[in-house]
Amino acid sequence: MNTDSIHHKQNDRRGIFYLKEGDQTIAELTYSLNGKVMTIDHTETNSEHEGQGIGAKMVEESYAFAKANNYKINPLCPFAEVVFDRNDNWSDVRI
Repeated sequence: MNTDSIHHKQNDRRGIFYLKEGDQTIAELTYSLNGKVMTIDHTETNSEHEGQGIGAKMVEESYAFAKANNYKINPLCPFAEVVFDRNDNWSDVRI
């Protein structure tokens, strides 16, 4: 699975990182935006692609995006929280 093709869309208040295989979305991470705070509220990977590190890669992409845009992240989603807990060096963007 090529996770280099993770896409990102954002409007004023919401955003999504997602990975497609053909015309099917196989993983996504959604967040809300309030000022300079991104709250990750949902991370999901289709069951047939679980265990491949795709979800963690989505959280990593959100971290890179937040860092590049001077945002802080509130990892409300339990999965995102675990990924943040495993990456102490990400504390610079974590609320």
